Amino acid sequence: MDHILITGANGQLGSELRAASSLYPDVRFTYTDRNELDITDAIAVAKFMASGKFNYLINCAAYTAVDKAESDQDTAFAINALAAGILAKACSQLDVRFVHVSTDFIFDGNLARPLLEDDTPKPLSVYGATKLDGELKVLANDPQALILRTSWVYSSYGNNFVKTIWKLCKERETLGIIFDQIGTPTYAKDLAHAILAITIGKKWIGGVYNYSNEGVASWYDFALAIRDNAGLKTKISPIETSQYPTPAVRPKYSVLNKKKFKDTFKLEIPYWRDSLNSCMELMK
Repeated sequence: MDHILITGANGQLGSELRAASSLYPDVRFTYTDRNELDITDAIAVAKFMASGKFNYLINCAAYTAVDKAESDQDTAFAINALAAGILAKACSQLDVRFVHVSTDFIFDGNLARPLLEDDTPKPLSVYGATKLDGELKVLANDPQALILRTSWVYSSYGNNFVKTIWKLCKERETLGIIFDQIGTPTYAKDLAHAILAITIGKKWIGGVYNYSNEGVASWYDFALAIRDNAGLKTKISPIETSQYPTPAVRPKYSVLNKKKFKDTFKLEIPYWRDSLNSCMELMK
């Protein structure tokens, strides 16, 4: 029986993995969050890993408060970079296959074409810089690790853009949403099932891969789709990034090219609007 350890198990992706685990009765899952395991403590991680006899570790733990990270750099670095390296080292030493989740925010968004795995990273924010450092530490400690870069994640669990826009559309008659940042919304449930297909399905091939839902959208497009799916009438107007300043700078264009993922693992990826429909129907 395979034994899979999931860190950051109470976040959006971790919660989706927990929900999906019911489809795999022959696999043992262990879930941890900060209360069960301090992943920034190398000694604690080594002891926990050695006692668990795990086959896989899926690291969903991340500091994702993008704007807050600008003034909380030490915490963001500890979770996104230091801990990632610690987990990777433990996995390498114990022959545990390691899945680490990264982000489109490691790029500056200036290429104006879908991003490839070997494009040169150039993060614009502290969050992006710590996630890039995490990738480098993972690969340095465990060259066989599998890193999945994703974007604009949402779920029926946790706090996210979908829930925020849905709530605001109920409360307000008008909204202004940024239209000049382009990417792809990603349903955490789809990402969770893809990860389990790779691990439990024995399709493992280590390396760096892009994974988001199919298609392209601006935050404005995303908000319109949320409003329409909710059956609401709020007037949503497109605004420029300069009209909504934030502490952290976001990439303007961070659509991910997923050809490598699809060619390697032979897995289909759902279209973002279809996945949004599924998520919102579940939330209703």
